[in-house]
Amino acid sequence: MAGSTFGTHFKITTWGESHGKGIGVVVDGCPAGLPLEETDIQKYLNRRKPGQSKFSTQRKETDTIEILSGIFEGKTTGTPISMMVHNEDQRSRDYGDIASYYRPGHADYTFDMKYGFRDYRGGGRSSGRETIGRVAGGAIAAKILQQLGISFLTYTRSIGPVSISKSPEEILLENPINLLEQIQSNPLYMPDISTCKAAQSFLETCMKQKNSAGGIIEGIITGVPAGIGEPVFDKLDANLAKAIFSIGAVKGFEIGDGFAAASSTGFENNDALQTQQGRATFSTNHAGGILGGISNGSPIIFRAAIKPTPSIAATQQTINKHGENIEISIHGRHDPIIVPRAVVVVESMAALTILDLIIEHMGNRLEYLNLSSLK
Repeated sequence: MAGSTFGTHFKITTWGESHGKGIGVVVDGCPAGLPLEETDIQKYLNRRKPGQSKFSTQRKETDTIEILSGIFEGKTTGTPISMMVHNEDQRSRDYGDIASYYRPGHADYTFDMKYGFRDYRGGGRSSGRETIGRVAGGAIAAKILQQLGISFLTYTRSIGPVSISKSPEEILLENPINLLEQIQSNPLYMPDISTCKAAQSFLETCMKQKNSAGGIIEGIITGVPAGIGEPVFDKLDANLAKAIFSIGAVKGFEIGDGFAAASSTGFENNDALQTQQGRATFSTNHAGGILGGISNGSPIIFRAAIKPTPSIAATQQTINKHGENIEISIHGRHDPIIVPRAVVVVESMAALTILDLIIEHMGNRLEYLNLSSLK
């Protein structure tokens, strides 16, 4: 299977299936000398593991990470870093019937059309558990970026019709430590408690109806200097879009004003430049921190639209492998909403993208190459 590797200079290759022995990732291109231990990775994985609330699957997995290579005496060696999480709570019997039919909203049909064969136990490589490798790799990227003064604030903006009212600019004005604690302490990862309660009520209604919901994840990246990103095919926003769209449940992506820019005028949408304390700044951020595919020094603001969980208990129409029309009701342990657990996945893919382009950027000017370090 091609397409399991992401990145050019800082690369990840994910492997494993939902109901196999384990899930893992190989990270290549990490510089030597980075202090790294399993707890650095685990705190990210804990944000996506199942069973955290009644709004996530009750599959009982600790998602405990094990670093197999690339670390010596607590630091990276510059060689590939291999990491693994053992699957502990597979119940493949829950998926026995799925071998004979195609679930609506899943990749069952397309996998069969591509390969003529599929791992029907939880979706195999198309399962959400594949994202464990992405998060483990993203945790390393985020740690490197943190040392460069680059930070991420990622949260649930909306669930179904329920959305927070604050703009990203208003959110940035709040105390970042308190805000982060608030986001990570509620089951839906929302930065507004009252909105979170309304969203929970909406989800409870969906669950009673044997249904599911989707939502929007918003990310704010601060500290990225101007000049990151390549001007043609490897634009920063284009690479971010590919990274986020590679997450299975994502069906839409925006930078800055996104689709709203189509209904505004040039005067409204342009971000005016001004000089403050000897440096260029922008009075607004409709562009979301990226112009011409290159960062402009403003916060990078993006959104990902997440579809409703396709596995629902309500009766649905589909066909079996013989082309016969049938009705199904999907049983097993499934998230009524994917969004909260996907927040850290979106953040991880963004971190991998930013770091990869920063390393690329280091070769753009001769003065960026510190040749004295080679002597």
